[in-house]
Amino acid sequence: MAEKIEKLRQLQAEALKGGGEERIRKMHEQGKMIARERIETLVDEGTFEEIDMLVRHHTYDFGLDKQRYLGDSVVTGIGKIDGRTVCIFSQDFTVFGGSLSMAHAQKICKMMDMAMKIGVPVIGLNDSGGARIQEGVVSLGAYADIFLRNTLASGVIPQISAIMGPCAGGAVYSPAITDFIFMVKQKSYMFVTGPNVVKTVTHEEVTFEELGGAMTHATKSGVAHFVAENDVDCLLQIRKLMSYLPLNNAEEPPYIPPGDKPDRMDKELLTIVPDNPNKPYDVKDVITRVVDDGNFFEVHGNYAQNIVVGFARINGYPVGIVANQPMVLAGVLDIDSSIKAGRFVRFCDAFNIPLITFVDVPGFLPGTAQEWGGIIKHGAKLLYAFCEATVPKITVILRKAYGGAYDVMSSK
Repeated sequence: MAEKIEKLRQLQAEALKGGGEERIRKMHEQGKMIARERIETLVDEGTFEEIDMLVRHHTYDFGLDKQRYLGDSVVTGIGKIDGRTVCIFSQDFTVFGGSLSMAHAQKICKMMDMAMKIGVPVIGLNDSGGARIQEGVVSLGAYADIFLRNTLASGVIPQISAIMGPCAGGAVYSPAITDFIFMVKQKSYMFVTGPNVVKTVTHEEVTFEELGGAMTHATKSGVAHFVAENDVDCLLQIRKLMSYLPLNNAEEPPYIPPGDKPDRMDKELLTIVPDNPNKPYDVKDVITRVVDDGNFFEVHGNYAQNIVVGFARINGYPVGIVANQPMVLAGVLDIDSSIKAGRFVRFCDAFNIPLITFVDVPGFLPGTAQEWGGIIKHGAKLLYAFCEATVPKITVILRKAYGGAYDVMSSK
């Protein structure tokens, strides 16, 4: 028995080495953490329990029979964030570039099935070169298994994706289905087709960063909700986001005792909003004075900045904030802002988070670009989201609300 236990410990020690010391060193030289380091930074100290540590891939063709790393190219398990359970998978770029094999996908699917069964969030730390081409269509089918589970879990448990390296081709669709996407500046990329394919087909010259970098997706496409300076910053932001979210759609969001009185008065609120309807002001100054301790966790802060959405607390209870931003385009509603706010409202409704809407809107943005781009159908998405929401809703008209935009911004 002692020999078997010793053998197990040797295998576990081998699994911890991932793709080997040389590849780990290269990751560190690039300023990136390896898979297990990321998990240890994310969860409470000593709470991570790894599952399927000794799994190997099932492919013996193309010389892969000589490269059967323990754990394959992903680390999966259960940990705690602020004492609350979460399921986690972290792709290991030191093993086959984090590429997805059937065994890799089975580990992720097992985690997602477990998360649904026990009702806890799934957090995916993505750092992968895509499908493992040696496995052919089997690898593509494995992606489809993950996409199915993402879809079934949507609105049932929170799903959070962190892009901490490359994420290309079909691999981008799993994060896209999840609720929130974090990206790391200069380190993470997302695109369906890379710069080389773009150049071949369209003759456009574009860099990885310009095509699918963190700031590109945070400002232009709206794919990324949060941008981090480095791996540690990204993981700490995820911890902060988790402090506002329930474990599942049948639970209430976590209460934290406020540090200030709910009946306090703030004289600054008398002067922040100008009497002149044409004069701008920063609506975030209003938000931070109303919510607990001035803490506002903005979502999608770099995208469609004419509307502000994010999480805060009122008397200790999490709330979702939606507010027009007079500092940008006078706070008008357009296609991008309608999509941004509509998705946020539907998330809050799914997870029992009350909504507070601060309205100062002159109307919808006019012009052929907006009309031809579908402002009617996209504006209706925000209207539909507010009408559909069954959570408590409070609307505060700060200064003005004109025309159809009044109706869309959570009106009576």
